[in-house]
Amino acid sequence: MSQFLFLGLIALGGAFGACSRYLISELCVSWFGRGFPYGTLVVNVVGSFLMGMLMSAINQGMITAIPARPMIGLGFLGALTTFSTFSMDNVILMQQGAFLKAGLNMLLNVALSLTACFIGYQLLVKS
Repeated sequence: MSQFLFLGLIALGGAFGACSRYLISELCVSWFGRGFPYGTLVVNVVGSFLMGMLMSAINQGMITAIPARPMIGLGFLGALTTFSTFSMDNVILMQQGAFLKAGLNMLLNVALSLTACFIGYQLLVKS
């Protein structure tokens, strides 16, 4: 596969991932308000779950790595999930003196995202 096509797949997936992240974040704000960064938490956990499923599907031979990994893994999921927003959310919470919320946000993002990735991976493992 040419480098140009590889980058095109990443860009295509990234466009959909970025738009999805925005829409999910806005939906979370309308449902839950701005008191906690639910949108970032949701995209990180869902994205981790989907990444686990993707990598398991590739490893199990259910789908081929090309084009799935560049388009879905690097592009879509790379743009959907966001460590920079997670970091900024926590800085803002700490600046507001909401240290408990910041700690809870860090714990939930890491623990739930790792758990979701593991579950997503295990769902497609053949016994």
